[in-house]
Amino acid sequence: MHFIYPAFLFALLTLVIPVIIHLFNFRKFQKVNFSNVQFLKEIQEQQASRRNLKERLILAARLLALLFLVLAFARPYLPGQNTGNTGRQNAVSVFVDNSYSMQTLNREGSLLDDAKQKAKEIATAYNINDRFQLLTQDFEGKHQRLLSRDEFNDAVDQVKISPQSRSLQQIISRQQNLLATQPGATKSVYIISDFQKNMADKPLKTDSSIAISLIQLKAGNLPNVAVDSVWLLSAVHRPGESEKLVVRLHNYAGENANKIPLKVLINGAQKALGSYSIPARSVQNDTLTFIGLQEGWQQGRVELQDNPVTFDNQFYFSFNVSNQLPVLLIDGGTPSPYLKAVFTADPFFNIHRAPDGNVDYAGLGSLPIVVISDVRAVSTGLAQQLKTYVAKGGTLVVFPPADADLASYRGFLQAMNAAYPEKLITGATKVAALNRQSPVFKNVFEHFPENPDLPSVSKYYQLSRAHGVEDNLMRLTGGQTFWAGYNHDKGRVYVAAVPLDETYSNLPRHALFVPTLLRIALLSGHDLPLFYTLGQDETLEIPPVQVTEKQLLKLTKGDQSTIPDVKQQEGSTLLYLSDQLHDTGIYTLKKQDSTLATLAFNDNRAESDMSYLNQATLKELMPKSTALLTGSNISLKGIVNETNFGTQLWKLCIILALIFLATEILLIRYFKPDKQTAGQPV
Repeated sequence: MHFIYPAFLFALLTLVIPVIIHLFNFRKFQKVNFSNVQFLKEIQEQQASRRNLKERLILAARLLALLFLVLAFARPYLPGQNTGNTGRQNAVSVFVDNSYSMQTLNREGSLLDDAKQKAKEIATAYNINDRFQLLTQDFEGKHQRLLSRDEFNDAVDQVKISPQSRSLQQIISRQQNLLATQPGATKSVYIISDFQKNMADKPLKTDSSIAISLIQLKAGNLPNVAVDSVWLLSAVHRPGESEKLVVRLHNYAGENANKIPLKVLINGAQKALGSYSIPARSVQNDTLTFIGLQEGWQQGRVELQDNPVTFDNQFYFSFNVSNQLPVLLIDGGTPSPYLKAVFTADPFFNIHRAPDGNVDYAGLGSLPIVVISDVRAVSTGLAQQLKTYVAKGGTLVVFPPADADLASYRGFLQAMNAAYPEKLITGATKVAALNRQSPVFKNVFEHFPENPDLPSVSKYYQLSRAHGVEDNLMRLTGGQTFWAGYNHDKGRVYVAAVPLDETYSNLPRHALFVPTLLRIALLSGHDLPLFYTLGQDETLEIPPVQVTEKQLLKLTKGDQSTIPDVKQQEGSTLLYLSDQLHDTGIYTLKKQDSTLATLAFNDNRAESDMSYLNQATLKELMPKSTALLTGSNISLKGIVNETNFGTQLWKLCIILALIFLATEILLIRYFKPDKQTAGQPV
């Protein structure tokens, strides 16, 4: 047992006073003479022993009453789990989980309302001079300061549901950072949440000098199906053509979801409809097809009907439908007639030609595909610009010339982890096989003959072994690579083993040449992402845009308008959003009155999993000193008091002091040892 004010224990010396009074009884007795006391002797002895017992009981009651009165002023308590530095000012950080999952209902209403009430109870358990921090999922700047109790209660009342979802480690680190600025104060951290499983998956790092308490609010496990992601199978989108949208549905519940209605809307018009069944705890991809798109930016939305959890029933996406696809052809000074014939056959392709010494580097970022052919030596500047172009998502097709400078091609292609021509091999051979599993050839052939007519080769460049992942489109009879693709960052490089020269092979006139090159071009689309995630994608990369003080970029949605920070870098423009966007939906990126792009933003689907950490798991994740409290109907104020200030005993001392005072009064009034019961006459 400990005391808040141990100095009051000096008052225990007052216990001597009742003892002194007992030992020196100052009552004066009146002497009465009797003629014969023979018959009274036995009665007097018996009454004297009774009086001694009464006096001792009264003395004990007085001593105990005085003892417990002194102890009450000394404020005794039994130490709690986080008891320490009692009597000093407290700095308390309280996290109120306001994520989407806190909309779930329990017997107290919504979990968020219950959490706000618990936060106020915690503040009430402390002294009026203590200071408090309120923290929510938003991590707002205004919450990075300490408040008085009244200010804290007002801030709690203003907390609303947020799309943000933070990990338990992020929350605790944020709280500890503020409390570290309060030296000398007793520091405590409270986290009020439903503690979904996505909040933590490994032991947390905490400051041992800060007492941490977790208050878990209980909610029932609810069935929930959500749209996790979407993507289009076509990289290039043409007006009027069929589009295939793949929707990833995730059933987070432990039971099967049957016949969930789903529809796809483009620019507000319904384009596809379906109904799907998803097994328990599984992910399922479904494809929906729609047609009839016009040129321009498309605002898409996937909707499903799934109750009672509805915050993740909508998923937004956007993409651009173009009338033309620009293609840049780089040559050594003489244009290739074969490439011109391929891309002029379809008006969808818009050809731009440039000699290798006159390439507009600034415009590379807006081109989906670049084809380089008949360039004897690739200059260092061109090689660096093409490497940057591919790294940002561009597609590069390389046909080495007949008189290639092998050293320059080695430095050019090796930097992108692609194969490069090592030496010229002469001798007739033939393409032996096509990789029909490659994205270039997949779903292209309705029927593939057993003995197809494949390109024949008279001489070719032997390609090196590449360090990157190789997509071998065609192989020669001996197993050597004839035409292959390689990934480099976000883009792709395709390298052929022969020039576009009929003295090397019949590839330029072969029936496979046109569909192969067109498929590479159609797969080269590197538009902006279909969607972004709030709280994760805080930096957006778009094609280069020139801005001035009077011509700023802004994101608009209805009446909302946000001006992001802009930074120019080589080949692109970066937009920094930080935490400026809070609402999901479709936003329009504008420069003055012109629309540059349409961007879609969705919530983090981590909140969709309505399963929770149990007490045993929380104990494994948190330090042993962490207090795990429950959000039951029991008064949280009392639990907090007991945990942080121990079990207070002063009220018990007051009650015991009153009991012993009452005992003394009863002894004095009703215990009469001198009173004799009437007996028979002697």
